[in-house]
Amino acid sequence: MEWREAESILDVVDRGGERKAGLNRSDTSGPRVLMRRIRELMIEPLEPQARLDQIVKLIAKHMETEVCSLYVLRADGVLELYATEGLNPGSVHLAQLRLGEGLVGTIAATARPLNLSDAQNHPAFTYLPETGEEVYATFLGVPVLRAGRTLGVLVVQNKAAGRVYPEEESEALETVAMVVAEMIAAGGLEGLSRPGVTLDLTRPVNFSGLALCDGIGIGRVVLHEPRVIVSSLFNEDVETEVSRLVQALAILRESIEDMLARRDVADEGEHRAVLETYRKFAQDRGWVRRLEEAVRNGLTAEAAVEKVQSDMRARMMHLTDPYIRERLHDFDDLANRLLRQLIGQDGVGKDATDAVVVARNMGAAELLDYHRGQIRGLVLEEGAATSHVVIVARALGIPVAGQVKGAVSMSENGDPIVVDGETGDVHLRPPPEVHSLFADKLRFRAERQQRYRSLRDVASRTRDGLSIGLQVNAGLLVDLPQLVESGAGGIGLFRTELQFMVASTMPRAGDQERLYRAVLDSAGERPVTFRTLDVGGDKLLPYLAHGAEENPALGYRAMRLALDRPGLLRTQLRALLKAASGGRLRIMFPMITDVAELKAARGFLQRELEHLDRFGYPRPVDVKVGAMLEVPSLIFQLDPLMQDLDFVSIGSNDLFQFFFAVDRGNANVATRYDDLSAPFLRALRTVVRAGERHKVPVSLCGEMAGRPLSAMALIGLGFRDISMAPPSIGPVKSMLLALDAGALADELRAFLDDPQQAGSARPLLRDFAERHRIPY
Repeated sequence: MEWREAESILDVVDRGGERKAGLNRSDTSGPRVLMRRIRELMIEPLEPQARLDQIVKLIAKHMETEVCSLYVLRADGVLELYATEGLNPGSVHLAQLRLGEGLVGTIAATARPLNLSDAQNHPAFTYLPETGEEVYATFLGVPVLRAGRTLGVLVVQNKAAGRVYPEEESEALETVAMVVAEMIAAGGLEGLSRPGVTLDLTRPVNFSGLALCDGIGIGRVVLHEPRVIVSSLFNEDVETEVSRLVQALAILRESIEDMLARRDVADEGEHRAVLETYRKFAQDRGWVRRLEEAVRNGLTAEAAVEKVQSDMRARMMHLTDPYIRERLHDFDDLANRLLRQLIGQDGVGKDATDAVVVARNMGAAELLDYHRGQIRGLVLEEGAATSHVVIVARALGIPVAGQVKGAVSMSENGDPIVVDGETGDVHLRPPPEVHSLFADKLRFRAERQQRYRSLRDVASRTRDGLSIGLQVNAGLLVDLPQLVESGAGGIGLFRTELQFMVASTMPRAGDQERLYRAVLDSAGERPVTFRTLDVGGDKLLPYLAHGAEENPALGYRAMRLALDRPGLLRTQLRALLKAASGGRLRIMFPMITDVAELKAARGFLQRELEHLDRFGYPRPVDVKVGAMLEVPSLIFQLDPLMQDLDFVSIGSNDLFQFFFAVDRGNANVATRYDDLSAPFLRALRTVVRAGERHKVPVSLCGEMAGRPLSAMALIGLGFRDISMAPPSIGPVKSMLLALDAGALADELRAFLDDPQQAGSARPLLRDFAERHRIPY
């Protein structure tokens, strides 16, 4: 599909005949009269069926057409005739068409209008004898849309062949269809058909996504970015509404100009290109024209935005050109911004009980905004296993399904929903038998977790007597009860940046010190490893200035940022040292890429120790310094690195990402590479052997450690300490209690020593587990 710069992209989408260019658009008094009468009808005390009958009669009279009919989409994919003026009244609730069948079914399936002068000769025409519609030649049908979803079809017909309904009448019919859509969404038409019939808005929907975090979540939908609810549909004064629309558009355009003018937006690159596109689309004449037409047809400014947005969403679902689809997504985002400018956004239900949060994507800090005890699951249209929001969800024990396309548009706040974190399946508005099945499954999992809890005080030793340290990852005080509940040996990774991410301003030194002291007090005799601030990349702090980057994961983050902002690093180090006064402290520096960075970081630590001495503060009795090995370059500096460290911890998520050049947040590539592949396992073994040579402990904290099969491989490689999300402790301990580590090490060594082995060790590990009856 070609888009010429001189025309509107929306005109390109409409190209194809269903709208006729060059028709008179100026006569809008007729549509306004129709909308005024519809509004009056909506407030009359009528039964739903009587109101529908009056609506179709009013449309037929106003448009001087012989037939007006409303078909509503049922949950079983059938379009049922709900009201008609002109067709056989006895066919109401009897006449039916399948989705895609006939002209009405075609409109519903494509979400596009049809305006025909000779309907019977259209290839999709289907004759329904019970309606008597064969005598009507002229046909105009529009989809009844809400949030891009087709809920039904509204049709007008005439006997006279050769007539084409003018565009203003098509626009008027689409506007009335929007009112009908709100009636359907509000449940106003339930019960009008025969018993047992439900409408499409309430039908069960099943999605297949990626299993990102184990568990079963049963609850009700909470949309992370809820749609703005337009409660005022009909305008009282056209010029007032046009003025509101113009003002909101001006503010929208000004905000885009402000973003472009900011110094932290590079002169070139992807970010600026996106903003330039937004600037162009905010001025798009086709978009603005449609908005103004909808207002002049009788809608409020916000209802006009919702109508045009719904039209665009429906078209997006049926486009094949990826470029045009992406551009329409830009329009969708602009429409959301414009709606919020006009009426604001409803608050997110962050205190809802039994909440399953449904989102396109979200940040880790946004998830932490929700009340932890009320979240039963998380559904993402995007997301990957190592996205930070997924990592946080895993730490909180929240089941997650990702890559669930269409979940947001198909869901309404309060809908019943089930998330299967084992398979990635999501069941929206599940039937009772499915709900019951998963309730049983949830009870079974609870019983299994109870068995894991019974292992809490059992020593984590392999069957052949090797002691394995199982530690947890944490980042907030709310994580600490799980340290005791899980029976973990300590905190192998405390992510200090989470305190910064959930705060609206930079945490003061005293706030940091209080948190660190509380963590140490809660841990008691168990060791705690604090990772210094790891921000930047995809973990941006709103109060910390940062420039746009083409590749944030490879950019200005972690130690690179900290070494350039010594005040930030030194404040944190001082808070850690004071919090551990008289005790033991383990500090770990993130994303070290060469030994010089480590030496510089240690220099700052030494200065803070001297500061304590100078001002009479007691030191910790022991300070251990470690580094996270997340960048492949360190594998070629292991000997000098080990000489300057007390311990090393491999961050398997980032190391794997950099090792295979895989963006862990990009689902298109995130599943194409296996962290149990021979090359990656050989790299891990190289680090373990270097640690053995220098007598420096090497641990691993990352998603690998929390999966029993991967943890089994790590033990076979020689790891004796691994750190994971608290819910993973039980399954991993259950695995290692049945493991003969020596026998596994022999088989794994033979596999990795074979230079011809370049594939995954996963089949070997599964076979070993099954032969030795090891739960994985």
